[in-house]
Amino acid sequence: MDILLLFRAVAALAVVLGLVGLAAYAARRWGPIGLLQVKPVSKRRLSVVESLTLDPSRRLVLVRCDAEERLLLLGEGRMLDVHPHAAPETARLP
Repeated sequence: MDILLLFRAVAALAVVLGLVGLAAYAARRWGPIGLLQVKPVSKRRLSVVESLTLDPSRRLVLVRCDAEERLLLLGEGRMLDVHPHAAPETARLP
């Protein structure tokens, strides 16, 4: 085997390993969101206001969608809408 051919193979391997290392560093440094350049998210309409664990298999979740709040009972592969009601109004000063 020619020494020049061996040197070229080792140099090519070093370049490839260097590029893989550089890509791993960039992924850790900036993360997938920074690399994808996604557009900013608009104001969200759905939010979880509060969650309460009843037992290991059931949980109560208060969810707000726009101006409406719903109390959901989650567990055992089912969802039960307990009672829908409007979100509380903020106190207004006269």
